[in-house]
Amino acid sequence: MTDVVPAGVEQREAEPVTQEGSTAFRRVFCDIVSAGPYPPVEGGVVEQTRVAVVIEDDPDIRALLAAVLTQAGFDVHAAATGADGVALVTEHDPVVTTLDLSMPGIDGFETARRVRDVSSTYLVIVSALSDEIDVLQGLQAGADDYIVKPFRPRELRARIEAMLRRPRALAPPSAPEAEEGGEESWLEHRGLRMDPDRRTVSADGAEPDLTRTEFDLLRELLEAGTRVVSKQQLSLALRGERHSDFVSEHDLRAIEVHMANLRRKLGESASSPRWIETVRGVGYRLTAG
Repeated sequence: MTDVVPAGVEQREAEPVTQEGSTAFRRVFCDIVSAGPYPPVEGGVVEQTRVAVVIEDDPDIRALLAAVLTQAGFDVHAAATGADGVALVTEHDPVVTTLDLSMPGIDGFETARRVRDVSSTYLVIVSALSDEIDVLQGLQAGADDYIVKPFRPRELRARIEAMLRRPRALAPPSAPEAEEGGEESWLEHRGLRMDPDRRTVSADGAEPDLTRTEFDLLRELLEAGTRVVSKQQLSLALRGERHSDFVSEHDLRAIEVHMANLRRKLGESASSPRWIETVRGVGYRLTAG
C-alpha cells in the first residue's frame, strides 16, 4: 500500500529518526494524514495565509513536521540549518516556527535568540534533548513551548491550536495611552500593575520585557488574587482550556520554568517574594497585603 503524502511534502525513504526507527516514522506519518485538516480556531489568530517555518536538520523529521503543519493549514517553509531558518523567518514572518536544538553551524539556542530579535512568531522547540537544563535554556532563549522527541503529532497540533488562541505579540508599553484608558481595566498588586487590554505591565514604574506566556501566567495570578492557582490550572489556561484530564509532567515543569523566568524579570526572590509566592506541591498565589 502506498502512503499518502500531503501536497508540498517531499516523499522519501524514511531513515531512522528515533530509537523506534523508520517503521515508527511511517506509522506517525500516516497518522497525521488520517487526522485530516485542522479546523479554524475561533477567536484566535486570523491570517490570510498562515505561514510556518520548520528548522530541522534531519530530513525525515523535517518532512514529518512539514506534514503536521501542512495538515494544519499552513504554507510551510523548511530549513536544515539555524542560519537558513532565521533567514526564512525574516523573509516570511511566520505565525509558527518549530526549531531543533542540535544542528550544524549555530545551535538551536542561538537560533532561538536570533529569531526572537526579528519576529514574534510562536516558537516551539522540538528536540531529543530532555534534560532540565536544556528545557530551561530553550525557554529562556525565547521559546513558547518545548516538546521532546519522539513526539505525538496530534499533541503538537493541539499545542499549536492553543497558542493560536493567544495574541501573537505584546503591545508596546505606552504610559500616556494607559492613563487615558482609566484605572478600571488595570490589575494591581503592591506596585505591580497590568493592563490586560493593552497587554502592558509595570513593576514599580519599570516595564519588564515579558513573553506572551509570562504575561498570561501573571494575568492568571493577578485575577486570582490571593487564591492559590495550581500548576495544572496554569498549564490548562495557557492551552485555552479550563477542564481536562491530562496535564503531563513536562507541562508542569514548563510552568515552573516560565514562573522562574517571570520572577527573574520582575526582580523577585523566590525565597523572599514581594509579589508571587510558591505554595509547595500545589502552585502559586499573590502575596498577602
